[in-house]
Amino acid sequence: MVTSLFIAERIRTTEAKAKEVQRAAEKMITLAKRGNLHSRRQALSYMLDESAVTKLFEIIGPRYEDRNGGYTRLIKASPRKGDGAPMAILELVK
Repeated sequence: MVTSLFIAERIRTTEAKAKEVQRAAEKMITLAKRGNLHSRRQALSYMLDESAVTKLFEIIGPRYEDRNGGYTRLIKASPRKGDGAPMAILELVK
């Protein structure tokens, strides 16, 4: 899901999953801000899509160069119709 977040920059999922993805995404963006080879390899070991890692290090990381945390936003959405699970939208802050 972290890979999907970096590709689409916004995902809709359950609140519990969104909170876990948010934690991992914050760590990946911190790695991208460092920008060295070791950080890139750490990100590749977590996310298996090379194009997402490339976008993370070339576009998303430099975008948050002057920001110290708080790279994602969690917005609560209406419950899912089928089972009433609480839904949320997780997006990258611009």
